[in-house]
Amino acid sequence: MIIVIIGSQWGDEGKGKVVDLLADRFDVVARYQGGHNAGHSVYVGDKAFVLRLLPSGIIHKNSVCVLGNGMVIDPKAFFGEVDEMIEKGVSITPDRLKVSSRAHLIMPYHQALDHTSEERLGNEKIGTTLRGIGPAYEDKAGRRGIRVADALSPEVLKNRIERNLAEANKVIAVFGREPLRFDEIFEEMTELAERLRPFVCETSHFFSEAKKDNKKILLEGAQATLLDVDHGTYPFVTSSNPTAGGASVGAGIPPHHITGVLGIVRTYATRVGEGPFPSEMLNEEDGVANLIRERGNEFGSVTKRPRRCGWFDAVATRYAAELNGFDSVALTKIDVLDALDEIKVCIGYEIDGERVDTFPAVSQDLRQIRPIYETLEGWKSDTLGITKVGDLPAKAKEYVDFLSRSIGVEIGLISTGPERDQTIILKDSVMESWFA
Repeated sequence: MIIVIIGSQWGDEGKGKVVDLLADRFDVVARYQGGHNAGHSVYVGDKAFVLRLLPSGIIHKNSVCVLGNGMVIDPKAFFGEVDEMIEKGVSITPDRLKVSSRAHLIMPYHQALDHTSEERLGNEKIGTTLRGIGPAYEDKAGRRGIRVADALSPEVLKNRIERNLAEANKVIAVFGREPLRFDEIFEEMTELAERLRPFVCETSHFFSEAKKDNKKILLEGAQATLLDVDHGTYPFVTSSNPTAGGASVGAGIPPHHITGVLGIVRTYATRVGEGPFPSEMLNEEDGVANLIRERGNEFGSVTKRPRRCGWFDAVATRYAAELNGFDSVALTKIDVLDALDEIKVCIGYEIDGERVDTFPAVSQDLRQIRPIYETLEGWKSDTLGITKVGDLPAKAKEYVDFLSRSIGVEIGLISTGPERDQTIILKDSVMESWFA
């Protein structure tokens, strides 16, 4: 069994908790794209784990975790996170953690170029995390990148850094910044590459052997569908493919070996950074947005930036369901809505006076959207920690059923809080079979 977990909105849907719930039922948990711009928060008892590069399965001692070839890895950030996890009592060894030899490295000049890129865009900036993710993917596509395997050869590493840094420093100088020094970068990266060496693996072969041994594999996406570089709200997107199709390429697993796709959906929507957001709460709804932001702790787990908040967008989520082929959906943070008198759901768009029920490709169209809402009555009672669907308030169950009908996919899991046990698994769902 190979299952892919996908964020269905603009990220921060609660993938970390769901992966954590499933991880102890899987032998291998892998990331297949993105870098340390992702932030998955997992709560276990009184401990909070914020995972940026490492798969959420690392917390489970019997899981083998993999960073796939589709990722871009900052080795300094990687070992910062590894050391942090070890300090919290998590065992991390080369037997438990594999890094693809074909993954690309984020270099110090990528971070500098990220800053200059945002400055150059001015009012049309993307709102990146400035961690060098985009420039690293640009080098990969431009065939200038430095892969993990390349870094293990000092001579290759030296030549690649010299070539790339010469070009990067030209751009950096235009923006009045100090040029970066080759000797400092080469020395730091050589030491980090040697420390990384024991973890390096031909991960596509590892996955192939794991499948032959009937191992269960869980593929964990970072960011989310509406940030996909091909299918998201371009150009306000990430630089990789978080969608289900990206899982096959980014892990090196044949598409027909993937047996299921799980979408993670929050009961409302948020977005970090710039870009269109059709169902965003604005002006007269500022009070509701602030209430949701505080109740849901909607601040970036990596950046700490406050997230923009909006109502559930059924059009965008249905688009994600169709694009990824969701077999089931996990609905998170229902408890955050407990205090609301009424709850809106965006069921359609209006552009230039015409009804639109599909997700537009052009970001300018998305900015002109007038959302069409259906308003449901709130339940005004506590759902935190409920573990049986029958114990949910009637209006909460109606809300869940309405969302399921609106996106055309079963809801197989309802999260009623951040802890592992604050979860409802619906009977006779596809999701229940994955927990078996």
